[in-house]
Amino acid sequence: MPKKELIADLSSIDFDHVIADIDEIRKHNPQRFEMEQLTAIVYEDTENHICVGYKDLTSAEFWVRGHMPDMPLMPGVVMLEAAAQLCSYYTQKYDLLGTEMVGFGGLDDVRFRDPVLPGSRLVLLCTLEKVRRGRIIVSRFQGLVGDSIVVEGVLKGIAIPVDALRRPSAG
Repeated sequence: MPKKELIADLSSIDFDHVIADIDEIRKHNPQRFEMEQLTAIVYEDTENHICVGYKDLTSAEFWVRGHMPDMPLMPGVVMLEAAAQLCSYYTQKYDLLGTEMVGFGGLDDVRFRDPVLPGSRLVLLCTLEKVRRGRIIVSRFQGLVGDSIVVEGVLKGIAIPVDALRRPSAG
């Protein structure tokens, strides 16, 4: 079976050349504390709308103790959150959706292929496939550990009505 084509040629990316560290990521993404699932961004191609980042996993991750005891596996939902944060970072940095916040709108064709463990670097790649400003973005993503694709799929991001959610409810 032929090897699946990657969104970006990782051999051409310098992972030691960080273009956005956690402080820069925080300027574009609202997640904090345990929910921050990106360590760094190392590549952006604004012409082809490709972004590459990574999450370095340690034994201090919030899920290690309980998922699963004596066999810590990164939960699939956390892998998806990491991919969503990469897509959101790129979308917000370049104001592609035209909204204050991007939220999950859906997932398609998601596949988990291998476990991800503490001590691993989860490399995340995304490419923007569709934008309807003010409505939705559609991005294809891949997550790798070493040379193996461990997760992949299509993510949909939607505009979050921040003002409406922050308003106290009447009644």
